[in-house]
Amino acid sequence: MSSTTLPTPRPPVVKPSPPTDLVTRHVSGFVTRGGDGPCYGMVAEDGTEYALHGPDVGELRTGSFVTLRLTTLQARIDCGPGVPMSIVTD
Repeated sequence: MSSTTLPTPRPPVVKPSPPTDLVTRHVSGFVTRGGDGPCYGMVAEDGTEYALHGPDVGELRTGSFVTLRLTTLQARIDCGPGVPMSIVTD
């Protein structure tokens, strides 16, 4: 074995950028916090609670069963309790 001391790696200089290929998925469940938006709440069929942001969605009625296309929320927006996600409308 060699007694050579390896250099200590330095932390990155620049913070890594967020991924450009955001993953979207369809989630079905019941609306728990409805209204005209932009914030909503939903409990999915698997029991996961979501805090949803969708400024262009319009009205979602509390208690209605919906299937929405969701993606990771890019901005820090507090839409209440649950996993923060953004509703994809296009």
